[in-house]
Amino acid sequence: MLPGEEIIHVLPQEYKVDGQAEIKEPIGMYGGRLEANFHVVVGQVSSIRNVGRCIQSADLNLEGITLEPLASANAVLSQEEKEAGVALIDIGGGTTDLAIFRDGIIRHTAVIPFGGNVITEDIKEGCSIIEKQAELLKIKFGSAWPGENKDNEIVSIPGLRGREPKEITLKNLSKIIHARVVEIIEQVYVEIKNYGHEEQKKNLIAGIVLTGGGSQLKHLKQLVEYITGMDTRIGYPNEHLAGDSNEDVTSPLFATAVGLVLDGLKRQERKKIEQQVEEEAVVEEEEVEHPTEDVEEEIKAEPVRERRSFLDKLTDRVKDFLDNAE
Repeated sequence: MLPGEEIIHVLPQEYKVDGQAEIKEPIGMYGGRLEANFHVVVGQVSSIRNVGRCIQSADLNLEGITLEPLASANAVLSQEEKEAGVALIDIGGGTTDLAIFRDGIIRHTAVIPFGGNVITEDIKEGCSIIEKQAELLKIKFGSAWPGENKDNEIVSIPGLRGREPKEITLKNLSKIIHARVVEIIEQVYVEIKNYGHEEQKKNLIAGIVLTGGGSQLKHLKQLVEYITGMDTRIGYPNEHLAGDSNEDVTSPLFATAVGLVLDGLKRQERKKIEQQVEEEAVVEEEEVEHPTEDVEEEIKAEPVRERRSFLDKLTDRVKDFLDNAE
């Protein structure tokens, strides 16, 4: 871990009990030696603190930090896809995030420092227009596949303060977008190759899922399939939403936001369970001299809770070790 970095997540990959490998869940197993592989996600301390200040300035309390593609994955991926193997590509404004799942476990993450804002900047520079106009052009007429536009398709941009309108061909616009999108997708594909998706044990059967605001770019799905050769779909965060939800919320643009809400609900549920366990432990201590049948059942179930908390402690100890490592 480099100076100025902080651990965000310590994600268990697999466990090994007394030399027996590829164990997903060691709870309930007997053994004398427990080993584990972890996927550690780190981030810049300054960036994390800036996020915290932003939350506090909105009069909100920061409950925790979650990696963006992990939040988006909770919103748009099914458990079947995570089991089969899938690469989630979240194209945001500032970055493009990658999360690879296999056997229901996060296997690889990466952040590409290019996103939709860079495409807008390219349009602004290439067409000599202001940023607001470039963003509108991208949203309304942008396409990742220039071959679909004809040479005579032209859009007129209003001039600044009495200047004449500027005419821009949609084919030229698509070429500008195409060049940057290809660069982004190729960098993401390099990360997928680094994971080793061509190996049989690491094959991504479910292909690629695109989400985020940038995924709404026309013909992006086809371009990704062309570059990677992998099945691709657009991920919408509507699986966990009520049927009468606002259509805008079901857009890929809000995938991360929906995922963060789901993550927050899970955190609250865990807190409630921990409080219940603590309350039950107090009751058991008070009635240990005259245990009732119900209390006896709770005492019998206690070793399971101890084993579960042990894994949590193991993860925390790994995180503390990495934090203190030079």
